[in-house]
Amino acid sequence: MRVVITLACTETGDRNYTTTKNKKAHPERLELRKYCPRMRKYTLHRETR
Repeated sequence: MRVVITLACTETGDRNYTTTKNKKAHPERLELRKYCPRMRKYTLHRETR
């Protein structure tokens, strides 16, 4: 039931990371603070469809 998702930076729109999640246990969109290489700082990254 795990699916591969892509995390995109909310400030630049770059898709920097991929990860997996269980859609049955967590149907909402994932949000994590990750490092954005273009801005050279930690920003909020959201799951993209």
